[in-house]
Amino acid sequence: MAFKKWVVRSAEKERACALSEKFNIDPFVAFLMVSRGITDDIEALNFLSTDFLMSSPFDFADMEAAVETVYESVENGEKICIYGDYDCDGVTATTLLVDFLKSKGADVCFYIPSREGEGYGMHIQAVEKIASWGVKLIITVDNGINAFEQARRVYELGMKLVVTDHHQLTDDKLPRAEAVVNPHRKDNSLEFSDFCGVGVAFKLAVAMDEDNADEIVDKYIDLVAVGTVADVMPLVDENRAIVRLGIKKFNSSPRAVFKPFVVANGEKGFNCTDIAFRICPRINAMGRMGDAKRAVELLLSENEQESTGAFNELNEENAHRQSVEQSIIEDVEKKLAKDKRLASRPVIVVAEKGYHHGVIGIVSAHITEKYGKPSFVIGIDENGIARGSARSIEGFNIFEAISACSDDLVQFGGHPLAAGITLKEDMIDKFRQDINEFALENYPVMPQSELIIDMKLSPAYLNVELADSLCVLEPYGAGNPNVVFGIYKMTLLGVTPIGEGKHIRLELQKKNTKIRAVKFSQTVEDFPYSSGDVLDLAVRIGKNYYNGKTYLSVHIVDVRLSSSDEEKYFSEKSIYELYLSTGKADKSLYPEREDCSVVYKYLKQNGGYNYTASDLYFRLQSSITYGKLMFALKAFNQAGLINIQKKITLNQPKQKVDLESTDILKTLKGRIESE
Repeated sequence: MAFKKWVVRSAEKERACALSEKFNIDPFVAFLMVSRGITDDIEALNFLSTDFLMSSPFDFADMEAAVETVYESVENGEKICIYGDYDCDGVTATTLLVDFLKSKGADVCFYIPSREGEGYGMHIQAVEKIASWGVKLIITVDNGINAFEQARRVYELGMKLVVTDHHQLTDDKLPRAEAVVNPHRKDNSLEFSDFCGVGVAFKLAVAMDEDNADEIVDKYIDLVAVGTVADVMPLVDENRAIVRLGIKKFNSSPRAVFKPFVVANGEKGFNCTDIAFRICPRINAMGRMGDAKRAVELLLSENEQESTGAFNELNEENAHRQSVEQSIIEDVEKKLAKDKRLASRPVIVVAEKGYHHGVIGIVSAHITEKYGKPSFVIGIDENGIARGSARSIEGFNIFEAISACSDDLVQFGGHPLAAGITLKEDMIDKFRQDINEFALENYPVMPQSELIIDMKLSPAYLNVELADSLCVLEPYGAGNPNVVFGIYKMTLLGVTPIGEGKHIRLELQKKNTKIRAVKFSQTVEDFPYSSGDVLDLAVRIGKNYYNGKTYLSVHIVDVRLSSSDEEKYFSEKSIYELYLSTGKADKSLYPEREDCSVVYKYLKQNGGYNYTASDLYFRLQSSITYGKLMFALKAFNQAGLINIQKKITLNQPKQKVDLESTDILKTLKGRIESE
């Protein structure tokens, strides 16, 4: 994965001490709270409270009109259609309102557009189809705020519309509807507005039956929690309370479809991470790979006997999604290996026919995480229409970038960190060129991926008691991430493969303290460190349960040599990548004879090198710049001294080699002299 810049949070120690004493909490926890911006007594009290305090649903503008409209349709026996979305938020929102309205005696159905055939949001053809069912009222969930043409068509067909959505408004305009319930309306009275789609649908249900609000909470809070986590909403304020109570329901009285997941967790219990990585992907998989309507039906089922079948179906769909996703990742990696320029540019753009649109967003996220750059993964259909998903890094506004290239696109939409595009196949190369020109002009130095370290910690403090004290910070998620500790200058004693070789366990020591830590999805063969190396580690801690006993678990988030100079690395790497993108040369790129000698001597002493060029750089960082190392390796390869594949192997030269005569160094020298 891409080398990340470690940023250590800071906190006012005196304020942390005051909170620790006032609320009788662990000093470490108090420090972490202050470092996350929870500084005054009221904020701390609200954060630590386990009570579920829900704001009034009538703080939403138009909520009264929405309630009156829906109740009127129910009382008149009119057919109601919930118009949802195929992602996890949309599926849980659809499930909630369908079930709630049925409990009120409503004649209710639902419609979810297909990801492949229709795409997100309301569609004219879908509205016309719903009208043919005899529907008189459409209620949108997790969509509809920008459906202006579709709303007009609803009324042309003699139906009414209630919009519930959480997406941003366009220029404060609202579609025609009996009511538009959206937390981003300026005329709301909300103190907290970061609700997801199912959160807004939940508020409508509570507003319709305030006298039985506790029962509604008990019945649906797990669905609201799942949608909130799935849509990566900030787990602060009311969202934090929703997810905390939802987890409690998972562990006490899970609905039929969720019960096998909870049972499988055993005494460990179910937490927010389990929702994020076990529940959400499986619900999403049905919308990505097949029919999201089936996901709604599974969530609506209360039959215990069907739960096992539903569990298996969700697992099978998710396994299929993972298989397709992995196939595309492998193909993208082959393209990047074959054409080095694709990965060397500021923005990676990869396209191919047949890439499944349901998973290209996940693939893009993988590429961005690995290379530390914004990326687009584009699938082309048989008609030459290309649809792409993009993911970005903090500091690079991907929506702003594609907006600057709008002439290349048929349509686009998104946010600073994620976006979607549609364009014609013959415009892909131009789009790749244009978006990289935008990046070079507006971001001459690409923002670096960051890893936030909550605090530096001595390994002596890593114990079960600390893990227990951190529980008050849960649930973790967006806006309240899992705690990451920085453990510095640990001597590596040994590396052991675990999990059939898919993961590794490290044994480390600092002074008299020894710890064991696990790094997932890392093999011994690809781990670039060995016994005796002094390492810095970013870790998360938790608890494992075995034979009735509790043990500390330490999970490695990131690891590097303690001698690494990240500022030097990022500065030198940006100069090298600028040359690859623009041809702009710098003297610091050219490897002189002594530079080449340093690199070749290291390779010869070690019989080659089995890891990445960046890993090699950190071994030699004190002796050479990043650019010089890269060009030295290219010159060695061109001269036949080495072979560079997944690892670097040495060749036996038959005659003396003149590196300065290699094409790669002659070209570089010529460009330096012409600058």
